Amino acid sequence: MSEHGSCWPFVGRGGSLTTVREALRSGAGMMIAGAAGVGKSRLAAQAVAGLPGYAVVHALGTETAAAIPFGAFAHVLTGPPRSGENLLRWAARHLRGQAGRRGLLVSVDDAQRLDQASAALVHYLAESGEAQLLVTVRSEEPQPAPVTALWKDELLRRIELPPLTVAEVGQVLEAALGGEVSARTVRQLAGVSGGNVLYLRELVHAGRDSGCLAERGGTWRWSGEPAMTTRLRELVGDRIGHLDQDEREVLELVAFGEPVGIELLTALTSARAVERVEARGLVVTVTDGRRENLRLGHPLYGEVIRGDCGTLRTRRRLRTLAEGLEAAGLRRREDELRAAVWRLDSGSPTDPGLLTSAARQAWSRQDPRLAARLARAAIEAGAGVGAVAVLGEVLTVLGETGPALSALSSALSSVSTLSSGTSVSESGAGASGTLSASGVSGISGTSAAQGTAGPQRAAGARDAMTEGERAQHACSLGMNLAWAGADAEACRVLDTAVATLTEPGWRQEAYVYRAVADCFAGRLSDAAESLAGARSCVPATARGRAHAAALETWVDAYAGRQERTLARAGRTADTGANRPNTPTPLHRADARASLDRPHAPASLDARESAHALLAVPDVLESAHALPTLLDALCVAHLFSGRLEEAARAAERGMELPAAELPVTGFAAHLAMAARLRGDAAEAVRRCGDDLARLPEREPYLGRCLAEQAHAFALLGRLGEATRALAEAEEAASRWAFTRQHVLHASVWVTAAGGDVADAVRRCLAAAEHAERHELRGHLMFALHDLVRLGAAPAAVERLRELAALVEGPLVKLLARHARALGDPGALREVAGEFERRGLLLYAAEATAHEAVAYRETGRGTLARGARTRAWALARRCSGISTPALVELATPELTPRQREIVQLAAAGLTNRQIADRLTLSTRTAANHLQAAYDKLGVNDRTQVARLLTAL
Repeated sequence: MSEHGSCWPFVGRGGSLTTVREALRSGAGMMIAGAAGVGKSRLAAQAVAGLPGYAVVHALGTETAAAIPFGAFAHVLTGPPRSGENLLRWAARHLRGQAGRRGLLVSVDDAQRLDQASAALVHYLAESGEAQLLVTVRSEEPQPAPVTALWKDELLRRIELPPLTVAEVGQVLEAALGGEVSARTVRQLAGVSGGNVLYLRELVHAGRDSGCLAERGGTWRWSGEPAMTTRLRELVGDRIGHLDQDEREVLELVAFGEPVGIELLTALTSARAVERVEARGLVVTVTDGRRENLRLGHPLYGEVIRGDCGTLRTRRRLRTLAEGLEAAGLRRREDELRAAVWRLDSGSPTDPGLLTSAARQAWSRQDPRLAARLARAAIEAGAGVGAVAVLGEVLTVLGETGPALSALSSALSSVSTLSSGTSVSESGAGASGTLSASGVSGISGTSAAQGTAGPQRAAGARDAMTEGERAQHACSLGMNLAWAGADAEACRVLDTAVATLTEPGWRQEAYVYRAVADCFAGRLSDAAESLAGARSCVPATARGRAHAAALETWVDAYAGRQERTLARAGRTADTGANRPNTPTPLHRADARASLDRPHAPASLDARESAHALLAVPDVLESAHALPTLLDALCVAHLFSGRLEEAARAAERGMELPAAELPVTGFAAHLAMAARLRGDAAEAVRRCGDDLARLPEREPYLGRCLAEQAHAFALLGRLGEATRALAEAEEAASRWAFTRQHVLHASVWVTAAGGDVADAVRRCLAAAEHAERHELRGHLMFALHDLVRLGAAPAAVERLRELAALVEGPLVKLLARHARALGDPGALREVAGEFERRGLLLYAAEATAHEAVAYRETGRGTLARGARTRAWALARRCSGISTPALVELATPELTPRQREIVQLAAAGLTNRQIADRLTLSTRTAANHLQAAYDKLGVNDRTQVARLLTAL
């Protein structure tokens, strides 16, 4: 089918378009090859439209016309040939007659379907030079020999048009939808469409019709499963083509089980049928370690093939896959997961132990919803406490802390009841569905209100469980309690586990989860001690080793040890890569593929680090390890002032399967990097990517809301900033490191309201909080904010001391900024360094400080020059307003007048200003009028416009 009918905006193919036009202007022409639907016809149409001075003859190869000689050109070959005239010369003469004195350009679409005469004519035109040619062909289909000879004999240049990249899909979507599209939606549609323009267009139409694709909060977002319209199903079905019975069986098994091992598939079906579908491009071979697997050639093939199977046929195919894999032997750990899922989906009986093991694997592979489903199935099949422990941890990170604690409590009660000989139904285990103070105490077994019954019941339950069950239950329960903010109870549960467990691997797990509780509470030194305890447990488990290494890196990053963080990430990769005989985890190929995007190199940037970490066999053994490591890399780069590297690390985090979890929140890092670059609008947009999907009232949601509030405040959108901050305070208060973002945001929301004095007080409080919780990178920013707010004396000495504790170049630069105030030469150097590092907002503010320093020493000419440079930098921070930039716009005002003007611009009345600043109403009015006179404005509206112009 030709793609020529697309009316979508043409974007994302600028380089290819230039290449084609240059070939048409300077040579015989061009052949554009590519898969069906990638946009060959549209590219050809755009190229022709931009070439005036040519007479264009269009031809289209079709199956119908292929049976007729010169069928593709029948619409222009109207007269009979002369007596004895060569048919090719006759056809060429007719085409030349269409051109007159202009050049002849023949555009042939779907040339692989030309009849032999038309193909020979095209070759003759190219060889004789009687016309320029623009030919499109499908790469995967056979072509007439004359068409193939066009590029093999170098008569035409040939380019292969690849599918759209993720970035190009984003450009197409934004142009087609006429608005901003969330990054997650872009990635999702790029993945489902495979970068195929035709499929992408149909997916968008289907999504809009079904409501899956809708504009929410000014951004287009996709929710739900891909919608398959009749037209899209027909398009994909046409591409799949006719299948015999054996070929259909092959595709159905791959569709339900991909990736499927080649050995398994050939054992279950016909080897020749497998070869045939591979030759047609319907399946492709991918390598995973020493195993070769088959995947479908396009994601949408699976939607069509699975959609054609009824319930019974689907179950039979899944059962066939499970039985085949089990018969071959579950040789890899991920084979258990595959077999369990296939068994579960086929409705066939499954061993509870297999389901529990599969649930753990799904969780470690960062698929929490599958892990929860498998764990529930295991419990229903009669599995023990281990399945409940997995379910409890998974539900916690899915934002369901109450149900998680209830499940863990029920498991403890059930075991205790069974050990004492009382029936579960009599005990009422599992009746509670909410988290309460008594429920938390009962779970830990330490509540005084329960007298001795609670501890005795808990002790009985512990005695009835194996050590592995006790360890898993304690770690899951401790994680849940820490997540819920019950820090003391979490520590008590985990300390008991450390003290009573004897198996080194399980003690290591308990130590690591104790460190998690310490990190949540902001006790980084205690977390380091717990991790030292974990290291002392030998032999260690792969899961514990991975989680401990990730958490150690995280502690270093937040404690301000940036260089150590990056070095530790490299050592982790080196150690894991050298460990022999470690299995390749399921989905590693997928995870690595999601990281394989072209980016500019850096010394140890996110791409290198993420690839290195994915090479560590242990990393993907723990659900938390890889997201934790990437979070640490983001923070280390941000606190070092490496904004591009930080953004790349955060983008990698957003692309991982774990980005579906609330244990990530990488959009907050992207927002912070954008804000430091001076792009607050981008920061707001980035936050929207996470806010649309993170569970309510979760700390990572609070961190994202806080960054959004911070960006809104810088943009002067005070109402939105205030609302976002209120939501952030409710969600983020449980954990120290997420609360820190809220404290920082409150500083700038207050400053945006005009109360700089209160903003300074809040900034001091944020610094105190960061120092108390050993969050030295955040302390660095809080102290520098004092400099930006005009309260440098409170920060100069502390920043100097901090520069000796925090690693990386940024802290030293911020300390230099504080010391340089009043020294215009030093300020200019600092501003230049800020600009070189991409910290444009800081560069604009430092240059504004330089202008003030020159003005205060009476050097007006130099002050004007600095002011001009500051304005140029401020314009690159579009829409942002800070006290330093306000002073840049209002140099004639006194500090008190400037403070009153900002309050007035924020909408406060004279009486409210007077109350806020402890002045009389008359004094406030007099100051405001004096400011109006100096600024040449008449009212609050004009003042607000002046400040907004920044």
